[in-house]
Amino acid sequence: MIKLHATKKLYEKLPLNEHGLLPSAPSSELLSEQSSLPDNPLSGWHGNLVTFQRRNCVLLAHDATRFPLVLLNLTKPDLAQLNYYFEDIFMNTLLKCGAEPRHLDAAQQLLHPLQVDSRTSRSELSTLNRMKIEIDCQVDYGGLDIAEMTGYALSARMADVCRSIKGADYIFPWEEMRALLEKYAGGKR
Repeated sequence: MIKLHATKKLYEKLPLNEHGLLPSAPSSELLSEQSSLPDNPLSGWHGNLVTFQRRNCVLLAHDATRFPLVLLNLTKPDLAQLNYYFEDIFMNTLLKCGAEPRHLDAAQQLLHPLQVDSRTSRSELSTLNRMKIEIDCQVDYGGLDIAEMTGYALSARMADVCRSIKGADYIFPWEEMRALLEKYAGGKR
């Protein structure tokens, strides 16, 4: 499973079972068939439900790398399909960032269904708040229309923004995620 620590606002909107899992759906069956990893390096995300231009959006950030994902224009049925949308935005953002085939293969092997809880960390929530402010600025001053976007390019652009991690230096999320995937890909070149 991939742990997702959701804010109260997002947690209450998700149709979770008693184990924090989303309902199974045909669109995410392949994720459930993957063999389980005891210590998945892709696990550990924080998520928040926000509104841009009166549309529900979910911001996600990987705890270790601060790699951002921006899910735009979500409806209530879309939230029930969050496993599918997570896989879609993650893989497509990697493509937009310039991931090589070995990184995409490693990412695909690491992807599993989300297991959601409501335990959050202030440091990761700070990253999500900064992301929201940065997107607000791009929407307001850049003339972006959220209704016409998928979020892939926006997520990739946000992955090239320097982030801070409590007790560490500043990092670039895409570089960190690429290094994580490179380790899992066996460092093949």
